[in-house]
Parts: sequence; C-alpha cells; structure tokens
Amino acid sequence: MKSLKKNSIILLLITIVVLICVLKDDFMNIINTLNHANLFWILLALFSFLIGIAFEARAYQEIIEEYQYQYSFQKSFKMLLITKFFNGITPFSSGGQPMQVYLLKKDGIRLTKATNIIIQNFIIYQAALVTYGLIAIGFNNYFHFFEKVNLLKHLVMFGFFMNTLVMIGLIMISFSNKLNHFIVEKGIAILAKLRLVKNKEEKQETWREKVDDFHEGAEYLKKNKMLCLRTFLYNMIYLTFNYGMPYFVVLALANNEITPLTPLAAICSSAYVLIIGSFVPIPGASGGIEYGYLRFFGNFMKGTLLKASLLIWRTISYYIPMLMGGILFNIRLKEGEHE
Repeated sequence: MKSLKKNSIILLLITIVVLICVLKDDFMNIINTLNHANLFWILLALFSFLIGIAFEARAYQEIIEEYQYQYSFQKSFKMLLITKFFNGITPFSSGGQPMQVYLLKKDGIRLTKATNIIIQNFIIYQAALVTYGLIAIGFNNYFHFFEKVNLLKHLVMFGFFMNTLVMIGLIMISFSNKLNHFIVEKGIAILAKLRLVKNKEEKQETWREKVDDFHEGAEYLKKNKMLCLRTFLYNMIYLTFNYGMPYFVVLALANNEITPLTPLAAICSSAYVLIIGSFVPIPGASGGIEYGYLRFFGNFMKGTLLKASLLIWRTISYYIPMLMGGILFNIRLKEGEHE
C-alpha cells in the first residue's frame, strides 16, 4: 500500500506538470473551447471507450470459462477497470497482470490456472496489438498521414518491434516446455549456489510441476483455435473503439468546423501514440503520451482545438478508468475484510 500511495503521488505531480505545459500559453481559449463542447459527442466518446472495454472483458470471460470456471461478464468488466488503475500507476503498465492473478485467485481460481489465463489472454492481446500496428503502419505508408514527424515514426517502429518481441517471447515461454524446464532448473541451480534458495531439488520439482501445468494450459489454448480467433477478434474490436474515440472528441470541440481528421486518421494516430506509450517508463506513460498525441494529431488540427481535445481524450481514456478502477478496488478490499 505504501508503494501504491507513492506511485499515486508521483502520478499526480506528473499530471500537474503536464497540465501546466499544455495550458500555460493558451489557458483562457482552451477553457472557453471546453465550455462550449458538444456534450453529445463527448458522451459518445466515453460510450465508445466503455464498449471497447466490454469486448475486452468478453475475451477474458471466454478464456476463464474454458477452464471450467463460472465467471460473470460483470466480474470480468470490473476486473479490467481495476487493471486500468494498476496499469496507470505503475511504470510500463506492469501492475495490471499481477493484480488480475490476485483477483482471480480471490475468486476461487487456482494460482497456476489464474496465471495461465492471464498470460494466454495477454498473448492474444499482444497479437491483436501487433496486428493493429501493422495495419496502422501500412495505412500510413499508403496515405502518408505523418510525413512531418520522422523522429516519432522511428519511435513507433521501435515500439512496434518491442511489442513484437514481447509477443514472440510469450509464445516461446508458453509452448516450449523444454525451454521452460531448462530455465527453471538452471535458474534455481544458480540461486542455490548464491545461497538465495534452499532445498534445490525440492524447489526444482515444485517448479517442474508448475511448468507442466503452464504448458498444458498453453497446449489447451492452441487446440481451441476458435476460442483464439474469437478472443483475438474481441481484442481487435476493443482496439478499434479505443483508437477511434478521439474522432468523437474532435467533433465535440470543432463546433461544426471541418477538420482534416477522419475516422481512419484518428485510428492510425491513436495506434501510433499508444505504441510509443508502451515503452515510456513513467506511470501512465505520462508526458510521452501527451507529446505523441500533440505531434501526431497535430497533423490534422492546431492550437486550441488540439490541446483541448488532448485534455478530454486523456480524461476519458486514462483518468476516468483509473478513478473507476480505484473505487472498485477499494470496494473489493472492503468486501474481503467482511468475508
């Protein structure tokens, strides 16, 4: 809990600095633009984001139920919002998956099975993320959306490369039983030599069983090709709603003015921004995300409209889910105290 409070304070300070940087040169015009925003389009942007999370939650639910556990859509949806909170306050979004394992274990799912579920879902999500990255890069090469941001295009390629490596690494770990056994046995042997682990043989045997369970779960997923396809499509739909959401934000602020931003351009821009954000080592990728948004979406709008849209987009896609996730997590903690 101490680290949770520390990360929250750091995030708050970073948020204040980012807000100052965005607002300092055009404060009154931005506030005026926000005051005259069309509430219908803002609500539609929020609805789009929540619909996307609903598809992501459905993917989780189907994978969990394949392990013969009854798990409601409502629980899956709440778990994802709590995940948004822990991803948002930890560097590289590293806190979400451990929290998911914890929540599944609290809901009566064995630790090994819970770990399998989370990793297998993450593999499918990474596959969807990489696929969408390829689509966005392909469209940009054809339509030339971002000719003026060469440095950021190189960063996007680096981020895309890193996400691809993560996906390949997860697939190797999931399906290569021999590699897993080798890593576990050698790793425990090294730790035993360093006197960091006692009872080397006992530990190795325990971890061999866990690796076998893990591999069995991965093989089970590989055999269920329709499950993989469905959950992959759910994640693609989630990303589409998530990436397309800034288009509605811009419509809310443009006051019937025509901007060059199209739904396709909004989706490609969002994909590029979030690929960059995936390797920014700050909670919520704060600073890097905002900079990427201003540079990529700055190809389609300028000044007050651009900065005002950033504030609404970031609020809907980051701060609101974090707030909802934090509230739901506290509710879960209180429910646990009364069990």
